[in-house]
Formats: sequence, structure tokens, C-alpha cells
Amino acid sequence: MAQLPILQFEEKIIETVEQNPVVVVIGETGSGKSTQLSQMLHRRGYTKSGIIGVTQPRRVAAVSVARRVAEELGVHLGEEVGYAIRFEDRTSERTRIKYLTDGVLLRENLSDPELGQYSVIILDEAHERSLNTDILMGLVKRLIRLRISNLKVLITSATLDGDKVSKFFSNCPVLTVPGKLYPVEILYGNERPKSYLESCLKTAIDIHTQEPEGDVLIFMTGQDDIEKLVSKLEEKVYNLEEGSCMDAIILPLHGSLPPELQVRVFSRPPPNCRRFIVATNIAETSLTVDGVVYVIDSGYVKQRQYNPSTGMYSLDVVQISKVQANQRAGRAGRTLPGKCYRLYTSMDYQEEFLDVTVPEIQRSSLAGSVLYLKSLDLPDIDILRFDFLDPPTSESLEDALKQLYLIDAIDENGSITSIGRTMAELPLEPSLSRTLIEANEYGCISQALTVAAMLSAETTLLPNRRKNTDKKRKHSSLDLPDGSGLGDHIQLLQIFEVWDQKKYDVSWCKDHDLQVRGMLFVKDVRKQLCQIMQKIAKVNHRIIRRMDIQKPKGESTRVLEFEEGFMCWLCQSTCRENDSSQWLSNS
Repeated sequence: MAQLPILQFEEKIIETVEQNPVVVVIGETGSGKSTQLSQMLHRRGYTKSGIIGVTQPRRVAAVSVARRVAEELGVHLGEEVGYAIRFEDRTSERTRIKYLTDGVLLRENLSDPELGQYSVIILDEAHERSLNTDILMGLVKRLIRLRISNLKVLITSATLDGDKVSKFFSNCPVLTVPGKLYPVEILYGNERPKSYLESCLKTAIDIHTQEPEGDVLIFMTGQDDIEKLVSKLEEKVYNLEEGSCMDAIILPLHGSLPPELQVRVFSRPPPNCRRFIVATNIAETSLTVDGVVYVIDSGYVKQRQYNPSTGMYSLDVVQISKVQANQRAGRAGRTLPGKCYRLYTSMDYQEEFLDVTVPEIQRSSLAGSVLYLKSLDLPDIDILRFDFLDPPTSESLEDALKQLYLIDAIDENGSITSIGRTMAELPLEPSLSRTLIEANEYGCISQALTVAAMLSAETTLLPNRRKNTDKKRKHSSLDLPDGSGLGDHIQLLQIFEVWDQKKYDVSWCKDHDLQVRGMLFVKDVRKQLCQIMQKIAKVNHRIIRRMDIQKPKGESTRVLEFEEGFMCWLCQSTCRENDSSQWLSNS
């Protein structure tokens, strides 16, 4: 820990924070800002008057950094140091340092507009310009005026335009902390490869057979590409002549990976063994992996983009920006002089790459954000003139207002409706929130909860329809329900219902190529959405006695049997809405 550069600036940082309500900290790659700033402030007593909240744009980063800080402080994760991400909260009354996604902090702001439990709010990785972080910047700017004496705000980043943010926050001070970087040699390709996956594979094998020891970090676009490259790399390395090079471990790293597999990338490899880490852009800044000497940069990233004219999202593979390219190269110089292999030409970089990444707020649907801001009921906030660091287009704002009007979330005057307020309580896209409310009216809330939960999963739950080569598997993914020709939503519903009939048997998921972690996540999300719906809407609970069950027409959800012999059709569990003496009369 002593070698982290940010620790040398502790006195200067604390002095600046004490004298100013807002401070921008530009901490270069490897400076230690994500793990050390919260600990510095904790040491100086800022947790005596409230919690230090540190936002992260990514779930994986919130969890992994919280785990690292808890380890450094010698405390159990979830006690003095904890984290909160959507549908998962590992904090307690003892928590003093809390890592959370920016979306979770926005939801907390709904119930507590002044965020009174926090003494310090750190908006980390602000350069990623996530939609939620940009909204938080506008809200925090307003909050500082209300709590100027007892709230400190730090905006931290590796590559953020500090002067621009400083001006946004009334010319607040900007501190720059250098990272511990060794020189990195940049090697460009002669031309754009026809297949960046094959080019990554060839470059990786060349490094393994020709270069000295050191781990290799390979940037790919998404989970599918990562899995393909990991498979091909394993095959190539296995077929290399024995003794011709050192051993190798090949590890994937992406947001859908279970936590126990994510932490493997932070463990040192055995002696005489090279690690290949195949990652999404999560490894650009959110997570630092020590030991990387070589970086292979495909030059692409997968990005969600919204088209207001069609009202549709697309997930496109797009060219990275110069800022992203430089972040990726910097990963090669953390522990030793390194090399970055860019699979594109120098001319492409100079002439075609954008200087900075387009902020998410300028390529996303703003319906959820507009609904959120309207639900705050703050008279001094005008949606069309909200104080954004980079304002969205008027077309995007008008599209958001139109969407919300069409689903009755706002009225013709643009005021939020009672339905809109209920929708804002649900941690879902407005369209899904409206679906649950409507489903409750039509008596199909149980099925709608299942579909909403399945659609909220972080991964694609539907298995690939490729031929199953594992002879040990009892079943093929082709044995799963097919949606009866009614589309993916009904197929997802049917799959969950079959799993429900199997009493949530994990081995059934494995047998049918379904992601176990994803399905368990869906089960938990469904339960939480059900609980939220019970609080915010008048939900029709029907308590049914097992022996008297007659399936209502048009409803296919199986009723589970419990020890008591009764269950709730909505909750698919024993229901607290009625005590046992009422069950017989209600059945």
C-alpha cells in the first residue's frame, strides 16, 4: 500500500477538502484513488458525522473495490465497509464506507432528497460519463447549496476534463495525482484486420512464444467474443510444443462473470506461468490488474445506442476514443515497462478516433431519467433546463416526454401523474414499470413479475442453440420451452415456470445450458419486485389451499405446496398479507 502514489498527497488532499465543498481529483491510472480516498477521509474523522459514499458506474467495480477496502482495513465486508448494487445490499448499521452504483444513489435520493446520511459523496470514474453520474452531478451541485456546511463532494477520474468540471462546480479546485507508470511502447498494426478476434489470437500466441514473462491483457467487445477467444487460446496454447514456452492460465473478465470467478484475476499466477486476461472495457479504469506487461487493444467496444426516431436501442460494436485507447495502453505500464499492441494503424488513431467518448446521456433514452427528476418534486428543477455537464439534445428530451405521456406517467401539462409516481418507485425501465402496474389491473401480475425479472438479468438467459457436445448432459437446450410461437418474453416466462416446478433445482439449469447465477439472480429479483409492488400498489393476493386448487382460466403459473398447505398465487410463497386463521376463509 505504501507505494501507491496518492498516499504521498494525503495532506494536500485533506487540506483542500476541508477548505472547499467540492474538489476534483484527477488520479492517473494506478494512483490508488478508488481504494485510498475513502480510507484517507475515514482516518481524518469524516465517518464520525456520516457515511462516506463512493459511487461506481459498474456493479463489478462497486463490489470488487469494496472487497479490497474491507480487506485493507481488516474488517468483514458488509460491516464497516459495504456495497449496494441494484437488487443486492451488503451494508449494515455499522457501515461507514459504502461503495454503490450511481443508480442506487439516485434511488436513495428519491426517499431522502438531501442524502442526509452521507458526510462525503465521491463520484468515482466520472470520466466514463454514465447517464446516472451526469444526473448526479447536476443534483449534487444543487445539494451543495442546501448542505454547504456538512457535505463534501469529490469528483474523481483518471482522464476527466478537470477544468470543465471545475467550471461546472463554480471553479472548484482541481488536484492532479500522478500514477506510477512505466514507459509503454506503442506498436501499431499495418492495416485493420479482417477479424479482430483472429488478430488478437495470433498476437497473443506471438507474445507467449517470443516475449519475456509478464501477463497479457486483451481488450475485447463483449462476453461472446471473450468466450470464443478464451476457447481458441486454450486450444492453441495446449497444442504448443511442450517446453517451448512457459505455462499459461487464461481468464475471462466481464460484468456477467460470477464474483468468485472475477476475483481470480487479482491472484498472482504460479511461478513460470503467464496469465492471459481477456476482458471488456471494464479493465480500462474500473479494475486494476497487477502484473500486466502486454496489452492487446482490438480498438473496439460494445456500446448501447438509442435512436429517438425509432424508439429502439441497438447494441453496436463501435470504435473506441483516443482517451479509451490511452487508458488501455496505460494498463501495460503498471509494474514494469510494457508494450501495447494496437490492432489498427497510426493513421486510424490520429484521423478516425474521437478525442473523447460520447457521454451516455447523448446516446440513451432519457425516459427513465426524466421520470426520476419529475418524481423528486423539486420546484427549482426544470427538466428542459436541468443543469447537465453536457446537455442532451432537445430531440432526446422531447422523445422522453412523449414516451412518458403515452404510458400515462405524465399528463398533458408535463406534470407527473399518480401512475408515474408509482412507476418511479420501481427500479425498472418505465415501460417495464408500467407493464407491472397494468398487469396488476388485469390479474396477471405473477406472470408479469417473472417476465420483468427475467428481462432484468445481467446476462442473456436463453441458451445458445449450438450443438451440445457434452455427452454427460442429460438434456439439450432444445428441450426447453420455445415460447409457443409467441416470442422470447413468453419463452422466458415458461422457462422460469418449469424451473419453479423443479423446485429451483440448480442441476436442472446446468443440464439445460442456463446460467445458474443468472437464474438465481432472477429468482431474487422477482421476490424483491413482488415486495416493492406490495408496498406501492394494491396487489391482489389470493391465498389458495393446495387441496382445493383449480387453475384459473388463462393462468399457467404452478402453485407451490408448502408445509402449511397454503400459498399466495402472486408471491409463489406463504404470504404475510394474511395470517393462518384467514387462509381458509380466503381460499
